[in-house]
Amino acid sequence: MKITFLVPPVLDGQRPAERSAGCTRVVYFAPNIYELTVIGVVENEKLGEVAYEDFVFYKRSEDDYRKFLTGDDSDIYCIWAVNLSIESDLKAIGILQSLRPQSRIILMGPGPSYFIEKCLVNDRIVIVRGEPEATIVELLHALDENKPLDGILGISWLDGDGKVVNNGFRPLIGDLDALPFPARHFIAGRQYHNPKIKRSGYTTAFTSRNCPYRCIYCVPSSLTFAREIENKRFTGRKPTISYRTAASVDREMAMLHEQGYKAVGFMDDNFIWNEERTRLMCEIMKKYEMLWGCQARVDAITEPIAKMLGESGCCYVDLGVESFNDEILKYVRKGITTEQIYESIRLLKKYNVPVKLNVLIGSSPLETKETLRHTLKEAKKLNVDQVMFNIVSPFPGTEFYKLCKENNWLSTPDYVPTDVQRESILNLPNISSKEMEQILFKNNISYFLSWGFVSKQIKRFSSWNEFAHAARALKIKLFG
Repeated sequence: MKITFLVPPVLDGQRPAERSAGCTRVVYFAPNIYELTVIGVVENEKLGEVAYEDFVFYKRSEDDYRKFLTGDDSDIYCIWAVNLSIESDLKAIGILQSLRPQSRIILMGPGPSYFIEKCLVNDRIVIVRGEPEATIVELLHALDENKPLDGILGISWLDGDGKVVNNGFRPLIGDLDALPFPARHFIAGRQYHNPKIKRSGYTTAFTSRNCPYRCIYCVPSSLTFAREIENKRFTGRKPTISYRTAASVDREMAMLHEQGYKAVGFMDDNFIWNEERTRLMCEIMKKYEMLWGCQARVDAITEPIAKMLGESGCCYVDLGVESFNDEILKYVRKGITTEQIYESIRLLKKYNVPVKLNVLIGSSPLETKETLRHTLKEAKKLNVDQVMFNIVSPFPGTEFYKLCKENNWLSTPDYVPTDVQRESILNLPNISSKEMEQILFKNNISYFLSWGFVSKQIKRFSSWNEFAHAARALKIKLFG
């Protein structure tokens, strides 16, 4: 049996969807660490030949895709899909099935986990919902041995009458250490660049899955979002948090160091949990002389943690602040205050840890032009390393989506994919989609093209090549 993991070409006229973060379009490429972990699991099962074909990274066209399929002999094609990629992926699936009608297609990720009926266009497709690793192994065994699918937990498929069958809920993986490391050998030779780290030899990794907090708008990493969609569907609750041990992370970093990697961006929804775990992680990164960065909550930053980060090569901490209005923060259940935002930034700057703030426009009906301008002013006044401004998107599967539907805040009949870096489909009570878009665009121009921002960034690049990649990412960020 031959199994090919596909990243199909973009066929909807949009910029490619970012499939690991899941909620934006690509500004700079990063490895889809979740898909590569699934590939590693499938390889370990030795079910047959495994291949990986990425038409987006190499900017290969629809014609290239058709030529590939015409000459290919895979039995099964696997696609990791997110909300922003579904329309394009369905077109690619149509082409695939016209050229390879006997092949089976397995869809994974948050897109098909939520939009089940939309994705099950015929009985050659099977959806692996939620956390995919254990499910896909059982499914591949069944397909290889031509066994019935009705006993496999965590999948959706069409029966002989064309009816959707949603098999039961599969429990989450209890031991993340049992998973193989991501199959990075399939992307060997690629150069990824993270403008926040500014050192080549970059990859991504994860040390935990999920976040316990209940922000109403949140679309975390694509894997976490798939887990949340599935867990809430069957239990009504968020999934439990899963952790890797420090020993497992140490083994992976040792391997990456041996392979020549020099920088790691951790994709955990929340990397910093407590001082002891943070100390262990910082010691590992310092041991292998890795530059690195992570995402964290402002209320997790204590002085000892800030000091550990500063001494361990941490090149950025992504802080989701969203707003500098306490009433808005309370409404969206962020669980933080503006006072905590200011204090976390003070501590990180004290120990020379670069800070990136994430600001989310329109996350609450309390948003007005005045609250928005205040937030943007405060974010820029803090003089942090970088501020990223996005407009909230009411992703199906979030509480915010339900609120938007119930209160008629959508400017479209229902959710449509938007580029959160420049587009809005929300007309909130006190601010319209057009007003949010205009304020965002003007703010981005004034911020990212200011001499203060440019001069701060340019001195940190280690090479002209890294600067060129960052400049291209900024161009895409501002103008598409």
